[in-house]
Amino acid sequence: MARVPEWLLVTVEDVRIAILLDAVDRVVSAAEITPLPGSPPSIRGVANVAGEILPVFDLRRRFKLPARALLPADHFALVRAAGRKAILLIDHAIGLLKELPAALADARTGTSPAPHIRGVIIADDGLALIHDVDAFLSATESLELDAALEDRDNHVA
Repeated sequence: MARVPEWLLVTVEDVRIAILLDAVDRVVSAAEITPLPGSPPSIRGVANVAGEILPVFDLRRRFKLPARALLPADHFALVRAAGRKAILLIDHAIGLLKELPAALADARTGTSPAPHIRGVIIADDGLALIHDVDAFLSATESLELDAALEDRDNHVA
């Protein structure tokens, strides 16, 4: 029998987003974000999580939502994305969801509005966009982020 995928449901503004639970390490309270010069626009900066400096992926920017200051109630979803550890800046973690494949609409079969949106979960209480953390950065953005992180490390050392 096929394994039923589990999803972490989060919100950013009024958008419900589903992230495959296998990509998520944990959710923690948001902390100070330091700007990272030279990084792609979708990167909010870097943050220190338990002594590890991680890039902060800004879902607001990626989903073209209004920017706002970091709030005390915001959270970080610590994820593994395309071979790197990263942080997704989210408003709230709603909880976990198990859905059968029949409750998934795959955006790859149609015209997805963005490469990082892989489909939609159709739940009893509404829809959630399936966000593919591995596709958050384009190849060019990934190279820009690597260069910005390396430059930061060279200036800190």
